Amino acid sequence: MPEETQQRYEDSDLYRIRHSAAHVMAQAVLEFYPEAKYTIGPPVENGFYYDFDLPRPLTAEDLEKIEKRMRQIIAGGHVFTKKVVSAEEAHQIFKDQPYKLDLIDGLEKGGFDEYGQPLAEKPEISIYQHDTFTDLCRGPHVENTRKINPSAIKLMSIAGAYWRGDEKNKMLTRLYGTAWKTAQELEEYLAMLEEAKKRDHRKLGKELEIFIYEDEVGPGLPLWLPHGGVMIEELEKLAKEMEEKAGYVRVRTPHLAKEALFLHSGHLPYYAESMYPPMEIEGVKYYVKPMNCPMHHKIFGSKPRSYRELPIRLAEYGTCYRYEKSGELFGLMRVRSMQMNDAHMYCSEDQFEQEFMGVIDLYHKYFELFGIQKFVMRLSLHGKEGLGKKYVDNERLWLKTEAMVRRAMTNGGVPFVEAYDEAAFYGPKIDVQIWSTIGKEFTLATNQVDFAQPGRFGLVFMNKNGVEETPLCIHRAPLSTHERMIGFLLEHYAGNFPVWLSPEHVRVIPITDNQNEYAEGIVRQLREQGIRASADLSAQRMNAKIREAQLMKVPYMLVVGENEANAGTVSLRVRDGSQQNNIPLAEFVVRAKDRIARRAKELF
Repeated sequence: MPEETQQRYEDSDLYRIRHSAAHVMAQAVLEFYPEAKYTIGPPVENGFYYDFDLPRPLTAEDLEKIEKRMRQIIAGGHVFTKKVVSAEEAHQIFKDQPYKLDLIDGLEKGGFDEYGQPLAEKPEISIYQHDTFTDLCRGPHVENTRKINPSAIKLMSIAGAYWRGDEKNKMLTRLYGTAWKTAQELEEYLAMLEEAKKRDHRKLGKELEIFIYEDEVGPGLPLWLPHGGVMIEELEKLAKEMEEKAGYVRVRTPHLAKEALFLHSGHLPYYAESMYPPMEIEGVKYYVKPMNCPMHHKIFGSKPRSYRELPIRLAEYGTCYRYEKSGELFGLMRVRSMQMNDAHMYCSEDQFEQEFMGVIDLYHKYFELFGIQKFVMRLSLHGKEGLGKKYVDNERLWLKTEAMVRRAMTNGGVPFVEAYDEAAFYGPKIDVQIWSTIGKEFTLATNQVDFAQPGRFGLVFMNKNGVEETPLCIHRAPLSTHERMIGFLLEHYAGNFPVWLSPEHVRVIPITDNQNEYAEGIVRQLREQGIRASADLSAQRMNAKIREAQLMKVPYMLVVGENEANAGTVSLRVRDGSQQNNIPLAEFVVRAKDRIARRAKELF
């Protein structure tokens, strides 16, 4: 959630309701399990959770009785009371709660708040009490428990979570719940979750034969099936067309490089934890590449450059490898092998605004094509306290380039929000949050400014005055990675892709075996016209073949029987349920090719 949106949420009544519901849930759990150790219970985007160290695993039946007890507590109208205490008092209050004592120590030292997040300064230590429950908490809460609508709460799930998110710590039990102002809001949210389950890209990816994972290959390393391969080809074709129009040139780079390259770029040690361990060959360490930029810098620097050549835009769908933690891997959204819609643009300072906004314009074109109506562009800034550690140590250039991005976005009339301490290590960036048709949020694309690496690599061009000048570099990936983009598109379209993106355009369905030869002839003609087609020549009945094609979400089904074979026509069934009988095949081809060539949203 963008920082500005998060702040608005924290100031809202809904945040207070959910925070208070988390405390009520914790009270109910401790009543059933007095020996339990409790940790933290924050509100999150659509609800709340609380982590516990419990004597036994919980079941669905446990959730039911905890939820029932929560409603009883809510009905009691217990007041939430805040009290500021000293560290000594806090230690006494929570003397039997080791996780709370750990948090109190962090608060006392001024290092961490009650949720385990780092703090800039030492805070007050406060507790909140209601009924029999006391928690280490900074608030805020509702006035009393009756402000929580008992018909608008629901416990959702049980999960595991490491204390402080560290795999070295103990695994805790996390209870998730949701709370809303009204029962109708809860009902709408639950309906949206049901729709989201149907659209889950992991489920659809398997059903539509897009991708799989195999244990012997490894976690986070997807295998693309033929249908997924088609989608990748279509996305690359789209990117190439758009980028060629915009003056990009394409390059290719190897999958690994010497350690020296990543030391030179500065990614080591900044990025070391996200890289696979090195392999040593003939006394030299090599890393599989986590990004393409160092190699693109080498390409730019491979010969003398003049201002007359700038801007230079190098594009590559390069495969990169990043060691994401096992617990953070998620379908196609968080992977260890990714094919990135990458490009690096080298320009002079006076060309920067036009180049940067050219990328933003590309975003908007893609949003229009894919029907993305809701999005937020976030300017991610550096954090001053991270200079020299998390960020390149040059405050002057940080402020200068951040101002350049801010000015470009403002001049271009593009709304944006700002997020402190979320920049890349080498410069500010615009991150793009998008929402699918059912309102699910995704982090998709990025547009980054790099004021550091061109200098590190000694990249220069000869300016108009005959003096060497270091270019600015813009890193951009409007279509993200194949993995994340296809994961998003699966959920956005629920697998009902526009015709141009569908792995299979046409399924030809003969009514009897007597029409198999005619069906095969149609497939050959369609393929010659660049239309992806197959024929179902199985022994199944026609209705079963149609049902199978519908399950695979094929846009066009051409049913052919004796009449169609004799007349040289087809009967069309469209994925949306519409039908047209006895269409000349040539007419169908013209209309289908038009939809594909235009990348049209409409089916037929």
